[in-house]
Amino acid sequence: MLNAEATVTAADPMQSLFMKELIKQWRAQDTHGVWEGKTDATLLAPYIITKEQRRQLPIIGDPDPETLWRMELYYNAIGLAIERQTGVMVSPMMKMSHEGFGRLVLLAGRLIAVNKQLRDVNRFGFESMEKLAEEGEKQVAAGVGMVNQFPDAAKYE
Repeated sequence: MLNAEATVTAADPMQSLFMKELIKQWRAQDTHGVWEGKTDATLLAPYIITKEQRRQLPIIGDPDPETLWRMELYYNAIGLAIERQTGVMVSPMMKMSHEGFGRLVLLAGRLIAVNKQLRDVNRFGFESMEKLAEEGEKQVAAGVGMVNQFPDAAKYE
């Protein structure tokens, strides 16, 4: 069951559990303190891609390492948010072709808590912070629902 903190509010999407986890993921990458003065919104700005920016990107193309890294942090944050709500450890696994197609699964024990087919990875992004928070929370809710529905499979034994 989701807690009140997980709900995305239109007033401040940064307050959702998922967004807090995503920000933690980004801050943890700053081993030298270079980003200390940057706001959370500035750190997450690369996730925002307007419709016009998206149109300019090729449909099929090699995803750059920075895009793959951002996507990895995004799914790590989803996994950690599921973990915080369920108490079950969640591990990500991603397989990606050089063309930007692949699959990501978040595993909780023997259970696939989240299963995502990845396409057009070079275009990975969201129209706004609200959409980023909304989609992240949707994935978290799905993962929590799977763990709650199949608790025996989610246990490590």
